[in-house]
Amino acid sequence: MARRKRRFSAFSLSFLDIMSCGFGAVALIFLIIRHGSDQDIQVENPELAAEVNLLQEEVAFGREHLVLARNTLDVTSDELADAQGLARRILEQIDEIKGNIAEIDSNTEEQDIKRLQEKLQKLEQAKKELEAENKKLGNNVRKFVGEGDRQYLTGLRLGGDRILILVDASASMLGDELIKVIRARNMSSRVKRETEKWQRAITTVSWLTAQFPQNSQYQIFTFNTGFSAVIPGTESRWLNVDDREQMDQAIKKLGEVVPEGGTSLERVFNGVNGMSPLPDNIILITDGLPTQGMKKPRGNTISGKQRLDLFKRAVKVLPQNVPVNVILAPMEGDPYAASEFWKLAMETRGSFLAPSRDWP
Repeated sequence: MARRKRRFSAFSLSFLDIMSCGFGAVALIFLIIRHGSDQDIQVENPELAAEVNLLQEEVAFGREHLVLARNTLDVTSDELADAQGLARRILEQIDEIKGNIAEIDSNTEEQDIKRLQEKLQKLEQAKKELEAENKKLGNNVRKFVGEGDRQYLTGLRLGGDRILILVDASASMLGDELIKVIRARNMSSRVKRETEKWQRAITTVSWLTAQFPQNSQYQIFTFNTGFSAVIPGTESRWLNVDDREQMDQAIKKLGEVVPEGGTSLERVFNGVNGMSPLPDNIILITDGLPTQGMKKPRGNTISGKQRLDLFKRAVKVLPQNVPVNVILAPMEGDPYAASEFWKLAMETRGSFLAPSRDWP
């Protein structure tokens, strides 16, 4: 018997199965996707979310103020441009002021130079007037005021380029009389230095040095049986008159000398003859003729004739053409002294002075 053919139907079991399987697959996929999304939401970090929210707010805030910042930048740029323009104007004014200052300084400098030149001319004129006045007053480099502030006219030659003062520092300079000399000779050094006659000699030297020309040189020797400079170590050189401090020191040292011993003019004149350069003016302060020559006398006494011979022998060793100015404080018992020293002064074209006790 023949097999009957089956009829095809769209709603057969196989078709429905296929459709069911397809719908099931779609439902399964949907469930899987939905489950993953929920899982992502569940595992989200709350801190990160807060930061994200904060950043989003800041971005929004920044966007809101961006316009304000741009406007501020525009204003600042305008102010900067104004400031730069003002700075340029200030620099131009500074340059202009500097130019004016330079011009003013130039004019001021010329005026200052002119004023200084005028002042210099006045000072030079004043200097000339002072120099002329000094010549009239004797070129005093030291002040010396005698009793009653007197001015003295002596006739002594006080000029010269090199002036030598010889001061007798023998025992006879302790007094004007022999008995006074003998009495003072046995006293202390302090008493000897303070005797009236020796102090008068020191005052005479002080007065003389005050009259020296300012541009000259000088030296001060004391002598008895030997000789020495009042400033130790200066025997071989001349001292400058314009060195007032050194001159004051010389007078001070002279006040420390103690008169003692005999008198040897020959020894000190030999020393003068050995000076280089030689003096061109000698001022001799003494009280009588010498008591010995180059050697010590044999006896304890000496006669007037012997003293005269010693004096003549000493004069022979004096350098030639040098004036000798003599200031004599006469001593009793020496009758030849005044005449011999006067002849020495006249022969050498010097001067002779026998002052009173209150001079200078």
